[in-house]
Amino acid sequence: MTKRLFDIFVSSIILLIMLPIIGITAILVRVKLGTPIVYKQQRPGLHGAPFVVYKFRTMTDEKDSLGQLLPDHIRLTPFGSFLRKFSLDELLQLINVVRGDLSLVGPRPLLMEYLPLYTEEQARRHQVRPGITGWAQI
Repeated sequence: MTKRLFDIFVSSIILLIMLPIIGITAILVRVKLGTPIVYKQQRPGLHGAPFVVYKFRTMTDEKDSLGQLLPDHIRLTPFGSFLRKFSLDELLQLINVVRGDLSLVGPRPLLMEYLPLYTEEQARRHQVRPGITGWAQI
């Protein structure tokens, strides 16, 4: 409970302080990449329950002649690389922390498609709330 209160308190303060940067980033994403501005993806959270993670968009929607998305390295723009380098694309995950989907520190939420591939030991990661950053990064 203490960790959750800490997460809400710190995330709320960071969101307020970063609001101008979030606003400028949103405008730049709109100008440079178009819409949607926000990238949404379903990830497994606490106890493997799915939630939607929010990030700023960093790639285009370019497709090949068959309508399939081009590989990530082709669709990632220089501006998107900048956002990723400085983790600006992840600022919106603070909203996930306030909502209770994420914690500030915890195991990074991987893709839903990996759930059936986990061993029993690996699946233990879902016994805690996933985090924006993990212990390895700290």
